[in-house]
Amino acid sequence: MLKIGLKCKKYALAALLIGFTCVFAIGQQRLGGLALYTVRNEMAKDAVGTLKAVAEVGYKNIESAGYEDGRFYGMSPEDFKSLLAELNLNPLSAHQGSVTLENADQMMADVKAAGFEYFVVPIPPMGMFTYDAETNEMGMTGGAEKLAGILNTLGKKASTVGLKLLYHNHDFEFEKDENGVVVIDYLLQNCDPKFVNFQMDLFWVTRAGADPLDYFARYPGRFKAWHVKDMDKEGRFAPVGKGTIDFGRILEAKEKSGMEYYMVEQDRTFTMEPLQAIKVSRKAIEEIGFQ
Repeated sequence: MLKIGLKCKKYALAALLIGFTCVFAIGQQRLGGLALYTVRNEMAKDAVGTLKAVAEVGYKNIESAGYEDGRFYGMSPEDFKSLLAELNLNPLSAHQGSVTLENADQMMADVKAAGFEYFVVPIPPMGMFTYDAETNEMGMTGGAEKLAGILNTLGKKASTVGLKLLYHNHDFEFEKDENGVVVIDYLLQNCDPKFVNFQMDLFWVTRAGADPLDYFARYPGRFKAWHVKDMDKEGRFAPVGKGTIDFGRILEAKEKSGMEYYMVEQDRTFTMEPLQAIKVSRKAIEEIGFQ
């Protein structure tokens, strides 16, 4: 009888713990995604601890921005995938700024092995991106036609291994290139939608003086992902909900845009630590109505 009693107490305790776990999981419902570029310094110091913190804040998906020598944040693609699974985080997209036509096959194989669905080209690759450290200005050289050709080739490569390729904009793509062509418009008109689509960064579009809704109307269905980050009155990065961008207005055009997922991102956090900033943004996206 004593053994039976102990077993009953053991099972009762297990059931109670499961109940607590379920309540905790409901209270910590996962929502949206986080671009790990926001917490890049923390990831460099303690990738495991930082990812645990991201999960605890309540994000569901992640976008990587730390690939070097075939490893994600120092981990093999398989180990990185396993770690994310343990934390109940979904590897959705990977920013791969060092991609070239020569290394693309191996890089895409690694991105696929890590469990990602989207391969994102975050800047004009292969030496086309320019940056002036004195003025903090970004730009590109080589022209829109060359960039479109590279993206189409990369997009076909991605498709062969089951990945979807996206190009991420900054503000300079809304300017004319040396041939008088507005880069982003040329890309949208000349990149094959079967192989190349776009990750719209709402901050940089706004910074360029363009209207996301105008682009959704002219190029419906091409913006499969969004980077959601706010802009303060001084034109700097801000946590979502703490700036001037009307995300509600943009969100109403979600279906028109073709948006399949979004990532919160904040390149610099200024007055608060990144891990605090992502909490502020996580609360705001829920209040705004992002799902």
